[in-house]
Amino acid sequence: MVYQLRIYTINRGMMDSWISLFNEHIRPLHDRLGIPVQNSWVNADRTEFIWVRRFNDLTEIPVKEAEYFASPERTALADLPTSHIAKMEVRVIDAVAATAVVA
Repeated sequence: MVYQLRIYTINRGMMDSWISLFNEHIRPLHDRLGIPVQNSWVNADRTEFIWVRRFNDLTEIPVKEAEYFASPERTALADLPTSHIAKMEVRVIDAVAATAVVA
């Protein structure tokens, strides 16, 4: 498994709108297309939305992303998602096996 850590800086005053859009449209579409969203967070000052998507391997990422952007549901959203985002950072990450137990 590989993961994408996605950090979005959300435009000022748009976090609540973004969270609604994410929960009502973006996350369900990811689920339908087999791109599990592992979790999502908002930082304390409510400027960043952080989320993690899971893929089977690196080769699956461009295939699933193409399916996502070509889907009728994403097409119907037009530029609504990007209008919320001031900056986007995406990092591909791997899980690390536990090496120590904390008492």
